Formats: sequence, C-alpha cells, structure tokens
Amino acid sequence: MPEIHPTAVVSPQASLAGDVIVGPYAVVEGNVVLGDGVKIDHHATVTGDTTLHAGCHVYPYALVGTDPQDLKFKGGRSELVIGRHTVIREYVTVSRGTPTGGFVTRVGDHCFLMAYCHVAHDCQLGNQIIMANAATLAGHIVIEDQAIIGGLAAIHQFCRIGAFAMIAGMAGVSQDVPPYCLASGNHSRLHGLNLIGLRRQGFSRETIKVLKEVYRILFRTPGLGLAPAMEEVERQYAHVPEVVHMLEFIRASERGICRKS
Repeated sequence: MPEIHPTAVVSPQASLAGDVIVGPYAVVEGNVVLGDGVKIDHHATVTGDTTLHAGCHVYPYALVGTDPQDLKFKGGRSELVIGRHTVIREYVTVSRGTPTGGFVTRVGDHCFLMAYCHVAHDCQLGNQIIMANAATLAGHIVIEDQAIIGGLAAIHQFCRIGAFAMIAGMAGVSQDVPPYCLASGNHSRLHGLNLIGLRRQGFSRETIKVLKEVYRILFRTPGLGLAPAMEEVERQYAHVPEVVHMLEFIRASERGICRKS
C-alpha cells in the first residue's frame, strides 16, 4: 500500500507501486507511473505521461514531467521516462517530449540531477550521468553513459556529449564533445582527456595510453585534418573498442566536433 500524506494530491489515473512514498503537499497528476520504492518528497510535482522506474527519489520543489518549453508544442500525449534509482534534487525541471523527438524524453538509470538543473524536451540521457547544480540542457540533446556536466554549464540544442566525457563548470557547449574528453570554456574547447574520470571508472593503463595517442593524432597533429587523422587512427587502432566508439561518434556528428583550444 503506498504511503500518501493526507495533504498530497494524487490523481486517480496515476499508478503507484505498493511501497511508494508521497510526501506532504506533493502533487502526482495525470497518467503518472511510479515504480517500486519511488519517493516523492514534500512539495514536489510529477505530472503528465511520466514514468519513474524503481528506486527514484524526487526532492522538494522539483517539477518532473512538465510540458515542453517549445512554441511548436500544441498539446497531446508526450512522455517522460526516467530509469531506476535516479535522483532528482531540489528545483530540478524535466520536460516531456515533442513530435520532433518521438514524443519522449528519457533519463537513464542511476543518474544524479543536482539542484536547479533543467532537462529540456526530447533529451536522451544514458546511465550514471551526473549534472551538477544549475546545469542546463536545451532540447534534443544526447548524453551518453557516465558523462559529467559541471555546475552552471549550458549545452546548445541538438548537441551530443560522449560517454565518460566531462564538461567543466560554467561551460557553454555548442558542438559535440567526443567520448572520454574534457571540455571547458565559452564557447567550449577540448582540453585533453578526462583522465581522472577514466581512472576512476577503471580504464586500464594500456587503454588510457591508446586514447592519449588517439587524441594526439585527432586533435594535436599540426597540418593534419580531421578526416585523414581519423583514417590514421582507424588504421592503427581499429581493434580497440573505445577507439571504434570515438570514431563512430565523430562520424555521426551533425553540429561538428568541439576542437582543442
């Protein structure tokens, strides 16, 4: 039986697992689905066609599943899906999807969205992503697994952030940031690999050594354009999965790749 505070407002259309907790003055409205162990703190709001999978925790004053901030959106069914054990801290806002993004915004498992963050419509976030306080994502952004977005950073719509990348605090990102890299500044530029992050995540010394050489070839070889640099990297390191992923990420870029400072 869900534990619902007498002052909370819960829609009859909402579906709550048996051990969900809804705190004082919280609002759960619309076709919300709350999985096992979800906790909605006091004064938080979860609305619309929003699904929070098991173990999520929504802190006070967060607004999860709000209408997209998109002038083209004219109403109708759109979704927000949040994975298991994701933490949404105070005053975070997360918007549902629009037709452009297949009507769905997604946040993966074990993500941590710190206070005042914003995740706009149609964003697609992978697993174990950390967004520090007041980081802001415009619409249609893709962030791969285990990336870190620093506090007060702002990312332009349609940008992509690669796996294990780190965006420094107060950065302004307007182009794609490749996997494993560190970007900072406004407009952001690459500043090498996210070495501390890679070591913390258990990347081997040999893999890090290879990624350092790949970064040098791609971004620090005078007179060598990106296309021939990628060919050289592929010739030498096509057997390394992390390198293959980086090359695939770069080839798929539509906004262009953030380059070195």
